[in-house]
Amino acid sequence: MSTVLITGCSSGIGRALADAFRDAGHQVWATARQAEDVARLAAAGFVARQLDVNDPHALALLAQELEALDILINNAGYGAMGPLLDGGVDALQRQFQTNVFALVGVTRALFPQLRRAQGLVVNIGSVSGVLVTPFAGAYCASKAAVKALSDALRLELAPFGIRVMEVQPGAIASQFASHAQQQAQQVLAPQSPWWPLREHIQARARASLDRPTPTATFAQGVLKATQRSPVPARVRLGNGSTALPLMARLVPQRLLDKVLRKRFGLSRTL
Repeated sequence: MSTVLITGCSSGIGRALADAFRDAGHQVWATARQAEDVARLAAAGFVARQLDVNDPHALALLAQELEALDILINNAGYGAMGPLLDGGVDALQRQFQTNVFALVGVTRALFPQLRRAQGLVVNIGSVSGVLVTPFAGAYCASKAAVKALSDALRLELAPFGIRVMEVQPGAIASQFASHAQQQAQQVLAPQSPWWPLREHIQARARASLDRPTPTATFAQGVLKATQRSPVPARVRLGNGSTALPLMARLVPQRLLDKVLRKRFGLSRTL
């Protein structure tokens, strides 16, 4: 029986992944930040642990407790929405702290276990790291960084027998959109130069609700990908996960900019 550790399991993709791997016969260590979420995970039969991925001390304690690890799934993250300059450097730092820096921190803390098992690291990225859109600049940048880090880790961990796979979801039916809308509301204020476009900003935050793929279907796709030999370097799952990167690659940048500006109300002068 393989041991799988998944971060960010309170709901959505993380919880669906935990269910899928447990039902496939793996021992799943499911982590979450809030105590009430950890209690629900424990009641569901997981090895549940409270973990803030940004807390080095908590990571060290988890690494001491975890004797074996075959698969690490770096799923914890969120989407910072709103005009990039409204959020500023502070919002960008918070976004990268959780979506990027913590991914490296968790993997580094659990490297000894992964090395012993010649395990697999699965990083949950996004097609937003490939096709950049307005009003999600910090999020898109963080997921572009996840792609780059996954490529680097895949090469650097190969001598130890550790494999690395990046997953780029499209639209998935999770709570991401509601959390993203909350993020946008916190950043956007009436004094913002982009206040007249507030409906378009909220529309970007709701983009993951565009004919979303069920989380259970997505999780089964990830599970199947981890069972392939060799494990693919990159997997795209969910509505839009193929079409959007293809658009980014084939459509000339000038035309793509024109389409995105029109879609998000940026064709007029403010």
